[in-house]
Amino acid sequence: MKDAILKRFDLEGRVAAIIGGGGALCGAMADALGQMGVKVAVLDISLDAAETRARAITAAGGTAWAFKCNVLDADELRGCYEAIGAFWGAPDLLINGAGGNDPKGSTSESFHELETPAAQSFFDLDPAAFRHVFDLNFMGTFLATQVFSRGMVAAGRGSIVNMSSMSAFMPLTKVAAYSAAKAAVSNFTQWLAVHFAHAGVRVNALAPGFFMTEQLRFLHIDPKTGEYLPRARQVIAHTPMGRYGVADDLIGALVWLLSDASGFVTGVVVPVDGGFSSFAI
Repeated sequence: MKDAILKRFDLEGRVAAIIGGGGALCGAMADALGQMGVKVAVLDISLDAAETRARAITAAGGTAWAFKCNVLDADELRGCYEAIGAFWGAPDLLINGAGGNDPKGSTSESFHELETPAAQSFFDLDPAAFRHVFDLNFMGTFLATQVFSRGMVAAGRGSIVNMSSMSAFMPLTKVAAYSAAKAAVSNFTQWLAVHFAHAGVRVNALAPGFFMTEQLRFLHIDPKTGEYLPRARQVIAHTPMGRYGVADDLIGALVWLLSDASGFVTGVVVPVDGGFSSFAI
C-alpha cells in the first residue's frame, strides 16, 4: 500500500520546462525535480544563471539542459520548445516562474495622505513600468503556456504550475502593478484549467508567502545592521508560523501538483505562506 501511494508522486522520466529556472525559488524546484529523475530544461533570461543551475543538477546526478529565453519573446520560446522536443520529446510538465516587480510601479507609502505627500504616489506611477510588470508576470505566463502546452494537449497529458502570490488574494500595499499582475495570473490559471479540462492537462498555481530571496532582501533587511526593516516586522507579525519561507518549503506542494497524486486537482491556487493568508488579527 505504501509503495502504491508513493508511486503517485513519481515523476521519473518526465520532461519539465522551468521558466525562470535560474532564479532562487524556481532553481530549487529544478534541483528537486532533477533529483527525482525528471529531465529538466532550465530556461532563464540569463544564460549564465541557467547554465549554473543546469551544471548543479547534472553534478548531482540529474539530467538538465540550459536555455537563454526571454519569456516575452514568442520566437525564443518556440525555439526552446522545439529544441527540447527534438532532444527529449515535448515537455509534459511546465513551471511558469518568470516574474518580478519594478519600483516605478509601486508607491513609496501605503496610504495617500493629503498633509504629507508621498515621494511616489499613485499619480506618479510610471505607466511603462506598470505595463512591464504586467507583461513580465502575466503575459510571460500566457505566452510560455501557449507555446509549451501544445505538446501536452496533443499527448492528452500534462501539468502546468504557475507562480501566483499573496498579492493575488488580497493586494499588498505599495506594490500596485505587481498585485494586479499576480491577480491576473491566478484568474488565468482558473480559466485555463477549465479550458483544458477535457484535454487531459491540469493547470494550477502556487502562491508563495514571503520568501527571503535576494530580490526581497534589500526591501526587508537593513544592509548595515542586518536587522528587519519595519515592513519585514509587519510580515513576521502577520505570519503565524513566525518566519520567512525558504525555497525548500515549496517543493512538497510543487511535486504534489505536478504528479498524479493530484490527478483530480485543477484550477486551484495553493498558498504556501506559513498561514499569512489565513490570519486577520
